[in-house]
This record gives sequence, structure tokens and C-alpha cells, in this order.
Amino acid sequence: MTKDLPTSIDATIDLLSTQNYACGRDLGTVAFLSLKLGKPMFLEGEAGVGKTEIAKALASALNRPLIRLQCYEGLDAASAIYEWNFAAQMIAIRTAEALGNSDRQALQAQLFSDEFLIRRPLLQALQPQEDGPPVLLMDEIDRTDEPFEAFLLEVLSDYQVTIPEIGSIAAQDPPIVILTSNRTREVHDALKRRCLYHWVDYPSFERELEIVQTRVPDAAGRLSNEVVAFVQGLRELDLFKAPGVAESIDWARCLVALDAVALSPDVITDTLGALLKYQDDIGRIAGAETTRILDEAKSRLAAVA
Repeated sequence: MTKDLPTSIDATIDLLSTQNYACGRDLGTVAFLSLKLGKPMFLEGEAGVGKTEIAKALASALNRPLIRLQCYEGLDAASAIYEWNFAAQMIAIRTAEALGNSDRQALQAQLFSDEFLIRRPLLQALQPQEDGPPVLLMDEIDRTDEPFEAFLLEVLSDYQVTIPEIGSIAAQDPPIVILTSNRTREVHDALKRRCLYHWVDYPSFERELEIVQTRVPDAAGRLSNEVVAFVQGLRELDLFKAPGVAESIDWARCLVALDAVALSPDVITDTLGALLKYQDDIGRIAGAETTRILDEAKSRLAAVA
């Protein structure tokens, strides 16, 4: 059964917490206003900080379908909206020919009807849903190009798309829209103006510890603290790709699978592939650097204990 939208910022934060999504008040405010005003959320930040997860958490918490458009370079409007089932259309044409059907106008109307229309994510999101308006996630919008951004202006302004053979299709109830960007390039201001913007930064130690403890409840308390302190120490270095919260969670799960209860230089070295994704970064912190970062992490923990 579809749940009602939250009526306050605190209720929004509580709603997300039911899906183990630890949300700060700043992001909770943007999420509440987006739901309240029916405006898209534009979430920008480094990879792995939880931008995509909030869409999954909202869809699950509200019992709404999640429709995901994974963006990539070269994505065009047709691929995002619809395509015609050409194979089925050819069979229909051959069948009509075999039956001697010479009414071309009627055949054309049949070929470009709902029967042969394949709905892609954007069109799916505008269609009536049994469980209520879906959550539409446009993930990594920065990977697309400017023509696709221009096309999205119609979608986000009027919640409608145009199919030349059919006409305009508008949503009766607009979907909940979330756009994410890793900022590999700047997205045009015209698109951002239609959204509520929020920069999702790396969390504080306390917030990240809460996330790790929620997502990896089997991790020992000491291990969770040391994992977060070590990862936050890594982010202070000039790495090619600093680990995000997603990597902190993955690393903690790997350590639990190895029955680790605390960090040591050896266990860190053995599991760095769960935390860092570039060999240059792994090579940089190997050996004495690993010990130094771990010692600093333990010192920070001892200071706040």
C-alpha cells in the first residue's frame, strides 16, 4: 500500500531512517521540500556519497516503483522515452499482405499504436501507476550531452514528452524526480533552475559512523570506529579517487567476513581493493604510510574517547 508523503522535515528524516538511510537535516530539508512542492531534486557530489541511495530509500519507504534512467554519453531522447517494436511491426505488415489487406491508412494507424510502443524509463514514469506516482531516478546526468539536457527541460517543466507519431503525453500525477551528478562536467543552469539543488558532501565522523553501524550491524564497535577514522584520514590525502561512504560500507563488510575485530596494517593491506579502486592510490598508502594513517586514526579516536 502506498504511504502518504511526510508532513515535516523530521518526518522525512524518520521516513528515510526506516530504510537505514542516515540523513542530515540539510538533505532532509531538501527532500521534504521536493516532496511537498513537487519539484525535482538535483543532488551533486563525489561518487559514493549516497546520492543514488536516497532515491532507492524513498521509493522503498513510500512503496512506490523506482524507475531508473542510467545516463551515459550519447544518450538520446528516443532511447530515454520510447522506441517502436520494429520486429513486431514487420510481422504485422507481412500478415496484412498475406491477408490481402490494402487499407494502408488503417495499417499505419495500427503500426504506430500503443500495441507496438516500447516504453523507456521517462515514458514509464509519466504513465499512471497502480501504486501511485513512481520515483524517477536520472542517475549521473552529467554524463549526457547538452542536447539531452535541453530535451529534459520539457520533461521537468511540464512533466510531458512528445512522440511524433502520437503527440504529447503528460503525467496525470507527476513522478518524484531525483537527478544525480558526479560533476564530471557542469550541468546547464536552465536545468538546475527547475530543481532544488543540494551538494552531498562526505559526512562527518559521527554521521559516517552512524551509517556504517546501521548498514553493517555485525561489525564490532571498535572496528566500525577504526574503519571510519581510517577512511576519513585517507580523504585528507591527494588521492586520485578518495573512498566514498559506499566504500566504507563495503570495506567494513569485507572485514566482518574475515572475522576482524580491529584494524591492523596487515589486514588493511590485504583488503585495500575494497576501499581504493586505483593502483596508484593503493601503492601510495602501502607499507609505512598505512601504519602512519592507522596510528593517526587511533590517536584521534583516543582523544575523543
